[in-house]
Amino acid sequence: MLYSTDHIHGFTLSAKDDELGRVEDIYFDDEKWTLRYLVANTKKWLPGKSVLIPPAALNAINMDDKYFNVNLTKQQVKDSPDIDAHKPISRQHERELLTYYGFVPYWGMTGLWGEGSYPKDISKRENETEEIETSVANEEAHLRSAVEVIGYSIQATDSEFGYVEDFILEEDTWRIRYIVVNTKSFWFGKKVLISPNWITNVDWETRKVYINLSKDRIKSGPEYDSNEPITEEFEKQLDDMYKGQHI
Repeated sequence: MLYSTDHIHGFTLSAKDDELGRVEDIYFDDEKWTLRYLVANTKKWLPGKSVLIPPAALNAINMDDKYFNVNLTKQQVKDSPDIDAHKPISRQHERELLTYYGFVPYWGMTGLWGEGSYPKDISKRENETEEIETSVANEEAHLRSAVEVIGYSIQATDSEFGYVEDFILEEDTWRIRYIVVNTKSFWFGKKVLISPNWITNVDWETRKVYINLSKDRIKSGPEYDSNEPITEEFEKQLDDMYKGQHI
């Protein structure tokens, strides 16, 4: 199943024993374009603390009632390592948080999540070594806020236009399947979906996303309607439209 980050914004995070708060942002990594944490607003009971919930700690998503089941207690969340979500989050801070919750780092291996493809693949196993964790502890941070990136301008191969409006996620892997581009700078603007595979660079200082497609190629893509599900037929239209453009 695919769903947008805008859709899950405001979803309730339900712990084992009580409500934690609501989703106010997501953090994704800019290397594999995958959601790594839900950012929870816990100001009602835990003011002053940034709370990050890794997908590996989730049991289920209830799309109808708009909540996530979190396999943690409020006390566990309260006692978790302090992280300032308003500053770049280092690999060291991530490692401390994941270790506290009983997970291993998702980076440093070939899979989307450690050696696997799903969040549960980073659950700590017996005889797990610290070698990989230590070797990458001081690597540059790669986490990005979706709220921050929404609004970034789009640079095609021949022109600058439009902006990032949303992200489309895969439910099982939490990979970002598409970014939603609003082409409003065109006279008849619309929303189209762009795969991260077509992104060549993101300039975080100038807030610009570079895409290896021409303006006309993007403009001619099938229109995305956020009120309609993304079907296999729609994705096939996308694939046919951008065929030969994959990096």
